[in-house]
Amino acid sequence: MARIAVIGAGMGAMATAARLAVAGHRVVVYERGAAHGGGVGRFERDGFSFDTGPGLLHLPAVYRDLFVKTGKEPLERSVELVQVDPAVRHLFADGTALVLPNASHGGVSQAMDAALGAGAGERWSDLVNRAREVWDATRRPLLEEPLRADWRVLGRDPYPAAPVRRWYGARRPATLADVARRELGDPRAVALLESHALAHGLDPRSAPAAATVLPYLEQTFGTWYVRGGMRALADALYERCRQRRVEFRFGAEVIRVIEENGRAAGLELADGTAVEADAVVAAVDPALLPGMLGGRSPWDDGDVSPGLGPGSATPGRLTVYLALRGARPADTPHRTVVHAPDRTAELAGVFGDGRALRKPCLRPTVTVLRPDDPSVCPDVDHEAVTLTAVVAPHGPVDWADREAAEDDADGLMTAAKMVIPDLAERVLWREVRTPADTEADTGARGGAVPGPALAGAAGRLLRPANVTRLPGLYLAGGWAHPGGGLAHAGMSGALVAGLIVEGEEFRGSQ
Repeated sequence: MARIAVIGAGMGAMATAARLAVAGHRVVVYERGAAHGGGVGRFERDGFSFDTGPGLLHLPAVYRDLFVKTGKEPLERSVELVQVDPAVRHLFADGTALVLPNASHGGVSQAMDAALGAGAGERWSDLVNRAREVWDATRRPLLEEPLRADWRVLGRDPYPAAPVRRWYGARRPATLADVARRELGDPRAVALLESHALAHGLDPRSAPAAATVLPYLEQTFGTWYVRGGMRALADALYERCRQRRVEFRFGAEVIRVIEENGRAAGLELADGTAVEADAVVAAVDPALLPGMLGGRSPWDDGDVSPGLGPGSATPGRLTVYLALRGARPADTPHRTVVHAPDRTAELAGVFGDGRALRKPCLRPTVTVLRPDDPSVCPDVDHEAVTLTAVVAPHGPVDWADREAAEDDADGLMTAAKMVIPDLAERVLWREVRTPADTEADTGARGGAVPGPALAGAAGRLLRPANVTRLPGLYLAGGWAHPGGGLAHAGMSGALVAGLIVEGEEFRGSQ
């Protein structure tokens, strides 16, 4: 039985801990904060409850597998999973409404023809079918096995798109924006495709064409909600860890990874406590690791690890929680996306345009979540609504300026009025959460929210490998391979547990 020390108590950390405990190891989790869950938190006030992280789950099979492998009982015994149908309603700048069914390729095609005109569904289906080639080519190396030593081969984009010719004759790989223009044409369909990238903090102007896999995954595997909010999933995983005798130490900030005989041998806490361990799992931003290793990189000298090369900071989220008087109307879609009237201004505000400092867009794309879940409200005569927009991280924008943040939140409210016309009369109170709040709560630099790993873009959208140059030190969670998001964080737990139990020859589940 090995002693395993885990840094952080986020979803990837707990997924790793539960699997290692079942394998017979003694696992202790050290979390600097006061609670588990990491970015999957909960805000409560006056009987209302809101998720502070993701509001929906994709690829639920990841957690179904985790709960079966760590307890021989289905996930549904711990939480109530609800398939969201319709999956989403899109409201475009010209007033067009597009309602998409859940996990139905044919239904999506029919809905697009009805809303955008004949032929729109076929063009979208052709694109999604090509995105399936991306999924088939990258599913195993990106999700089911540790990152290859020759990870640069994943820098080639598997989407079958012709390169773009520059004005002086040179060629470059097609971006998602290129694919949207060439293969979809209709600006509303373009906005639909690009919104999938933006929702994951990706700039469609530079994201690889392989990002088409994002709508493919949603259409194929569906969109799910956990009754009581996504925090209920974090609570269930925490309880599973405790059932498997994983120990948790909250308020325990790790400041150093102890090295002995050329390998990780434990941790030093901020209070001076030294912890012995046979292996260390760091489920934190890998950029923090050099500080824990005496200024040395956890990667080989001269190697630029994926996900740590030069580039702009990962975006964050501006969120508004709304407590509304009045019941949620029947047949209200769970999720509505209100598209920005000026996508160019929005992308410049989030990612910059090379000429000016980033600043919040007055009318960004806003996701409105209205769950049909009485447990998140004080009673049936009230409704809990969450508004979210992707924004520049704290640093490029001063999200600690509360007055400015409230002004920016007004832009989200304007978009929400397109979904809830009587919003002004129904609001009891609102709470604004910025990337500065996320940074304070989770430790993520700038309040950034990591996106999933993607092939293409010369490997720029890959994440650091789960194995480091220091034997006994492993990486898990959304900042490590295979990237961010609930499902991907859970996958990292399976990979790290496999590497520790079976050794570095582990190549993933068959």
